Amino acid sequence: MPSARRERPWDHGSVPSSVPPSPLRAGGDSGTVPAATSVWTIEGPYSLESTLSVLQRGTHDPCTRVGRGEAWLCFSTAEGPASLRLSQPAAGPDTAGSAARPSPGSPSPCLPSEIRIRAWGPGARAAVDGVPRLLGAGDDWSGFDEPAFRATLPRAVDEARRRNPGLRLPATGRVFDALVPAILEQKVTVIEARYAWRYLVRRFGSPAPGPVPEGMAIAPDAHALRRVPSWEWHAARVDAKRSTTILRAAEAAAGLDRLGTQALADGVSAKLQTVPGIGPWTAAEVLQRTHGDPDSVSVGDFHLAAWVGYALTGRKTDDAGMLRLLEPWSGHRQRFVRMLGLTGFRKPSFGPRLAPTDHRRR
Repeated sequence: MPSARRERPWDHGSVPSSVPPSPLRAGGDSGTVPAATSVWTIEGPYSLESTLSVLQRGTHDPCTRVGRGEAWLCFSTAEGPASLRLSQPAAGPDTAGSAARPSPGSPSPCLPSEIRIRAWGPGARAAVDGVPRLLGAGDDWSGFDEPAFRATLPRAVDEARRRNPGLRLPATGRVFDALVPAILEQKVTVIEARYAWRYLVRRFGSPAPGPVPEGMAIAPDAHALRRVPSWEWHAARVDAKRSTTILRAAEAAAGLDRLGTQALADGVSAKLQTVPGIGPWTAAEVLQRTHGDPDSVSVGDFHLAAWVGYALTGRKTDDAGMLRLLEPWSGHRQRFVRMLGLTGFRKPSFGPRLAPTDHRRR
């Protein structure tokens, strides 16, 4: 379904807004000893913050917090809920003179990168087992970084890649978890979508296990969402179209989650769109996070086409025009868009911002 999100396509944060009262405490238990620990090492540069920032739904996301050198993720697994803490030691003094000037948490290309893993809760071991995929271990940038391909990139995009060698596309494998917030973002402002996500998690989610940061929780599962009464959807500022789509997805949650283990080549996007209310934009937003899809483009986004058009030609364009502009980098279009965002380009702004719509009295 086409989206009219009022946010920049490269911006995975959120503007501040009121936070609904939360019945949840800051942790499901008082234990501080992790149920599972591990270390993930990868050769070359890696940035934990740049890689996982796309998973955070605003500054106050109750399920995901990504900061400088650290990330907290709270979610359900087949074995139960889990809280996952990932940390990346600061780059050493040997990186001070790196020509690439990597961002904090991104070590020099000549040194291995180490991610320290701690997890709490019944699903701790399952969460740890999924970390390599989550952190983009299967994301191969060799084709993008091949000299002949890099020569085709606009200078600013090539420079953004040079300065961000540690960015990877994450893959959570958790389709239903990624689908609910994506549906909430359909055709509304970012303020509305973020508010709805926080409201639903804090009202119908469950406490996250372990010593998690204040306000973090486990998102409600499909069963919990099916039991949300109509007046609570209104209180969350979610219109009937989006709530109906979420309920349809909840009915098919088991089948949707099986898509998380399937390859993109098996038609995952088309299968996802068999649920009424889920279109190309929503599917792309989900697969960028669950499968690390390197080529998906969020067709139908309120800002993306115009932004790409202004960045590459100095003129506004539509979805068809955007796809034509991105065609030379087919196979890596999501990587190209991420790098384009890191150039810092901003398209011209015209007129006042769209005011949020209050659905509570409708």
